[in-house]
Amino acid sequence: MIVVTGATGNIGRPLTQALAEAGRKVTAVSRHPAAVPDGVRHVVADLAEPAGLKPVLAGAEALFLLLSGDLHAAGANPADIIGEAAAGGVRRVVLLSTLGVVTRPSGRTRIAMRALEDVLRGSGLEWAVLRPGGFASNALWWADSVRTRRVVAAPFGDVGVPIVDPADIAEVAAACLLEDRHTGGCYELTGPEVITPRRQAEAVAAALGSPVRFHELTREEARAAMARSMPAELADDTLDILGSPSPAELRVSPDVQRVLGRAPRPFADWAARNVAAFR
Repeated sequence: MIVVTGATGNIGRPLTQALAEAGRKVTAVSRHPAAVPDGVRHVVADLAEPAGLKPVLAGAEALFLLLSGDLHAAGANPADIIGEAAAGGVRRVVLLSTLGVVTRPSGRTRIAMRALEDVLRGSGLEWAVLRPGGFASNALWWADSVRTRRVVAAPFGDVGVPIVDPADIAEVAAACLLEDRHTGGCYELTGPEVITPRRQAEAVAAALGSPVRFHELTREEARAAMARSMPAELADDTLDILGSPSPAELRVSPDVQRVLGRAPRPFADWAARNVAAFR
């Protein structure tokens, strides 16, 4: 049995589906009740309370560990999840980390994630670490403005990074969970090309078959909008990356191709599959 945390999100949902289609028993873990594929067991649990995962992890062979806000919840110690996994007999853990542990290692979030990577490496378990860059699905931030006004509003319109399709992350995660050859692997996951917000808007317009106007926000306007849904520190950090990506953040990684034997999906593919969100 394979346990998938964050199972109802942009990565966890296709990963759960892929594992189920591969004929594996899957336990999908999320913070709230949600629909899961037929044959998949669903458990509501809070990763900020690792002791509550004991019955979920008991007897599992592998764990996909995705931490979002759970990494920084008050009193949370995500390393305890790895300890609970080992105690429950889990043999393999695949951790969703971030490219930022390499490209911007001094940030508070990346320091915590790098420490968790180190705990996993020293756990005695089989492991793999996935380090994606920016997600194509972040374009869903624009869904409401596209639906209502046919506008994409974003800062740094002509500065791009090689964003990755969450479906590619999910496929790489499935391979790492199922195939022994990826044990000890640390994979940097990007899309196939650097793409700017302006070109993303064009791709959304092409998927819709109707024009979408691009409106460039100032950094201050973008920060104010982002701070409504995330800590101001994280908003500033994200804007630093989007506005001045480093050479390492602009690099197109070969790792999706290396794991899956095919090129990563372009943003236009993601836009076409998710066009309903923008209609």
